[in-house]
Amino acid sequence: MPGARRHFLTGYAWHITHRCHKKEFLLKFAKDRREWVHWLFEAGKRYGFCVLNYVATSNHVHLLVLDREDREAISRSMQLIAGRTAREFNQRKKRKGAFWEDRYHATAVETSHHLFSCLTYIDLNMVRAGAVTHPCEWKFGGYAEMIKDRERSLITDFDVLMELSGAESNEAMLRMRSGWIEDALDRGVQDRQSKWTESVAVGDKDFVEDVKAKLGLRARGRRISGGKNDFTLRETQEAFGGGFDK
Repeated sequence: MPGARRHFLTGYAWHITHRCHKKEFLLKFAKDRREWVHWLFEAGKRYGFCVLNYVATSNHVHLLVLDREDREAISRSMQLIAGRTAREFNQRKKRKGAFWEDRYHATAVETSHHLFSCLTYIDLNMVRAGAVTHPCEWKFGGYAEMIKDRERSLITDFDVLMELSGAESNEAMLRMRSGWIEDALDRGVQDRQSKWTESVAVGDKDFVEDVKAKLGLRARGRRISGGKNDFTLRETQEAFGGGFDK
């Protein structure tokens, strides 16, 4: 697994995106998406991978995670998930070659309204793709998981989500999350937003400046842009061989 385009700092929330090799639809069958979700669940058990949201599409995946005390949890988890998904697909198809496109990308997200904007952006991924009209219809994602039977083993850490949002119960969290989705659908906020897939950090100005300062030399050549309470620390243009479709 090649090194990722990421700059992990302990204690931050991260939006991670990873696409299939050459944008091929290697996850187009439900069996393969279920395999990816299975290994996502295993990563939580093995490494304490703190997942706040996720979605598996036909040719790429999104994750919203929290980097807690173990700074290796994310890298180990991503290696497990991507590696096992690719290996089992290639073995079953008697296929050789890369399954994933280059390296995954990670964006630091401020744990304020930006986090919940990102959460909703992930929820609406398959709506933007035209595959469903509402996130509840796509079962390979965190929103559909949230409305299922809560007695089952789950991937998403809803206790952390409640703590970050201030929700007092699972039901209150679901109402809040449903409200964000309905508001976005009503406003037609369904277009792709490159800041979530092509930035080093997203948040208010102080947050983004803090990330840049902590990165030090690694932030050289990256610029802060934005206004009001919405700023980004952007990657250099040449860092991308093309954006994520959705």
